[in-house]
Amino acid sequence: MSYADELRKHARIAILRFLEDAPKYTSNVSMLATQLPRVGIAFTRDQVTTEAHWLAEQGLVEVEDHAGFLVVVATTRGVEIAQGIARHPDIQRPRPGA
Repeated sequence: MSYADELRKHARIAILRFLEDAPKYTSNVSMLATQLPRVGIAFTRDQVTTEAHWLAEQGLVEVEDHAGFLVVVATTRGVEIAQGIARHPDIQRPRPGA
């Protein structure tokens, strides 16, 4: 697996973990893009948008488009993956106690 593939897996779990901690499991792409560097992932807004849509295709988030302003809401399944209760092969599994 390439570095880019591993980085995407880490970005996906980070996005889900940020949503898990957010009020109503909700955030926007801009806010998520500012949070990812805190965990060593320097993604652009376009990259975060791409990952948000990928997570939506997997049923892990819902993406709401408000005239180009994207709001991302975690689903129950997305929260389960963020907590390590469930797994997805293309998302990094959180470490124990994280």
